[in-house]
Amino acid sequence: MNKFSKRLKLLRKEMGLTQAELAEKLGLKQATIAKWGKGERTPYIDYFIELAKFFNCSIDYLVGLVDF
Repeated sequence: MNKFSKRLKLLRKEMGLTQAELAEKLGLKQATIAKWGKGERTPYIDYFIELAKFFNCSIDYLVGLVDF
């Protein structure tokens, strides 16, 4: 599991969201969130932007370049 996958799971759980709930909020399929969470796929840049906005964090944090 890569840093992005770990951070996505952490942020999602901190907000009390299931993969399906997060997927619905972002207009995606639950399978997409699951693949991101397992490190099987990486989002396109547009989705990194949406995730950063949704979780109120930086893309750098999402991908593990910074720890805050």
